[in-house]
Amino acid sequence: MDAYRGFVMLLMMAEVLRLSRVAQAVPESGFWKFLAWHQSHVEWVGCSLHDMIQPSFSFLVGVALPFSIASRAARGQSQAAMTWHALWRALLLILLGVFLRSVNATSTNWTFEDTLTQIGLGYGFLFALGFRPTRDHWIAFGALVAGYWALFALYPLPSPNFDYSKVGVAKEWLQANGQTGFAAHWQKNSNPAWAFDTWFLNLFPREKPFFFNRGGYATLSFIPTLATMILGLIAGVVLRSPRTPRAKTRWLIGAGAAALGTGAILSWLGVVPVVKRIWTPSWVLFSGGLCFIFLAAFYVGIDRWQKKAWAFSLVVIGMNSIAAYLIAHLFESFILKNLTTHLGAGTFRVFGAAYQPFLHGTVALFVMWLILYWMYRKKLFLKI
Repeated sequence: MDAYRGFVMLLMMAEVLRLSRVAQAVPESGFWKFLAWHQSHVEWVGCSLHDMIQPSFSFLVGVALPFSIASRAARGQSQAAMTWHALWRALLLILLGVFLRSVNATSTNWTFEDTLTQIGLGYGFLFALGFRPTRDHWIAFGALVAGYWALFALYPLPSPNFDYSKVGVAKEWLQANGQTGFAAHWQKNSNPAWAFDTWFLNLFPREKPFFFNRGGYATLSFIPTLATMILGLIAGVVLRSPRTPRAKTRWLIGAGAAALGTGAILSWLGVVPVVKRIWTPSWVLFSGGLCFIFLAAFYVGIDRWQKKAWAFSLVVIGMNSIAAYLIAHLFESFILKNLTTHLGAGTFRVFGAAYQPFLHGTVALFVMWLILYWMYRKKLFLKI
């Protein structure tokens, strides 16, 4: 789990490599174009490697829960004490997410689409499910996925004269990414999650009224995100079960293939498109399937084959994932600026101006890792 979590955090921290800038500087290179695409979020339907950061992080919260409950119970904590801790943790995650969205703003930006906030909004429900049998996990998962699908499917489609420009959706974007037919129920900024936010977010003090989120993200995505966390919870129960390592691996790969295939088919049939930005039910299945497979790969490579040395650099990050998250969000610009100040901009042009952002980012990424390594050596782990 620590290695998988570290891999996910590394993908997020690696945004500092600025691969898209390199790809723009060398447009003839398919290699850099491929890397840049996988370091970017898709506009609407589909999935890149970068899109797997948030679902993986959410999924791993669920995987870790059975181990956490067992550990706390072994230390003699009561269920009531664990529940209060879980609720306090959920509140801290919500507020931390709001804080990160408010950095450099003139006032608190009350918005709830940050990864930490989305996890916090559903964590209390997830924790309660942690004490229930696996059958209840599947029932809750099915109810969330089916219910969220119905919410969008039954919401009226926008009228033919709906002005998308007023909700931040350009005509060119619609031509390239817009949904038609039944799939239009999951169109950007004209769906029930968007409508909810135009009411809910305006209940908070704001510099100006909320009309839309430019990326299409929504508060209510915490509901299907909870479904993703439940898939992780189920996987965690499997890992803690008395099954043989081979049986655990088969289960994870089989569940992953089934979920991945089902999500892709639902999108292909037009039942519900695979959209990460509003966390559609097919995205829950598609991304959840990939999470199962990723977890199986790390489980086989580390737990079954006992090949741990290669994953050490990832474990350093994964064991301090909250610290890694904060460093990436709060100190990236500071580190980049000071590297330029003290080493000089010319230092990073040794391979040419086109590759300067990549070399600059590589050194910054290494500095971030060194900070986490120092914390690892000092046993300083930021926990919530």
